[in-house]
Amino acid sequence: MGRVLVIGAGGVGAVAVMKMAMNPEIFTDITLASRTLSKCEDIAANVRKRTGVTIKTTQVDAMDVAATVALIRESGAELLVNLALPYQDLALMDACLEAGIHYLDTANYEPEDDAKFEYSWQWAYQDRFKEAGLSAVLGSGFDPGVTSIFAAWVRKHKLDGIRLIDILDCNGGDNGKPFATNFNPEINIREVTAIARHWENGDWVETPAMTRKVAFDFPEVGEKNMYLMYHEELESLKTHFPEVERARFWMTFGDAYINHVTVLQNVGMTRIDPVMHEGQEIIPLQFLKSVLPDPSDLGELTKGKTCIGDIITGPTAEGEKTCYIYNICDHEECFAEVGSQAVAYTTGVPAMIGAAMMLKGIWKAPGVWNTEQLDPDAFMDMLNTNGLPWQVVELDAHPVF
Repeated sequence: MGRVLVIGAGGVGAVAVMKMAMNPEIFTDITLASRTLSKCEDIAANVRKRTGVTIKTTQVDAMDVAATVALIRESGAELLVNLALPYQDLALMDACLEAGIHYLDTANYEPEDDAKFEYSWQWAYQDRFKEAGLSAVLGSGFDPGVTSIFAAWVRKHKLDGIRLIDILDCNGGDNGKPFATNFNPEINIREVTAIARHWENGDWVETPAMTRKVAFDFPEVGEKNMYLMYHEELESLKTHFPEVERARFWMTFGDAYINHVTVLQNVGMTRIDPVMHEGQEIIPLQFLKSVLPDPSDLGELTKGKTCIGDIITGPTAEGEKTCYIYNICDHEECFAEVGSQAVAYTTGVPAMIGAAMMLKGIWKAPGVWNTEQLDPDAFMDMLNTNGLPWQVVELDAHPVF
């Protein structure tokens, strides 16, 4: 049905191309590219071993627009799936416009020298993509991505609007390491150390990072401490669902993780500005990333489950109701299927499904879109048949956090 170019050979890229290979009726030709060719070749070998499907591999610098355009034309791809770093989003969108193909990513643009992520830079491409007759889908991971599609589905089928939404991201897994991040350490630590923000009564409310903690009993995981954070889907949800009174994002962390991050921040290892070391300029956070465990190597070690979902309250004809919609994902089951832990799996699978929606023509309107703006039904069906089944229950009331 479609030819796809995937850029990014980390844990998410590995899962996405594996799941694409498992859906050959949709993905007829897959090319995987990264700055490091050997990573692509390792992923391709694993895909071939598990599925029998051969994918093409090549090297590219995602910041080099001309090189990416040449690769797009050589591959014949009609869709570029960006699973590289968020710093590279705009360069890849430029390449798609020049080469005339559609675009999809999992995380919004963030300048490399400023720990600030927002959609304004990518939303500014709306007219250019629309005039070119091309579609760009932003944030088709789990959060953002599935959590936003959950909200759209609940709003379409269960409620007449959204008054309150809390997004709860729980990783109940344990990899046995003293300190390791579940996805790219640089991006993870930049997110965690950022000022917490949530939307309430028409404005942003700011809180110092990692200072608001609440215990919550997660289905099949148990009680975990979750922390109020800022996450990019809050910006798009409050924009596209203007009736929202309050939108918040919570993520679980163990005490050991919090202690490690606090110490690293106190000693300057989370800095993103250059420092001189023995006559060479280095970025402390990038150096820290180089000595931490690679998240893509943690799959075999990680046990336990994730639970990610939305608690949403809104009006209905019978009065106000509260729905909790969520997915449970088992780290060991993910590793058995694709050789990955559940955090990469829960991002890579939705990236594949979003790409399928575009190749099938279900998500086809020209322009730049966040996932909650698109019809959720076919995407939700594919979650159930591709390893991320979801469930929805009605709660007596919205929890007080």
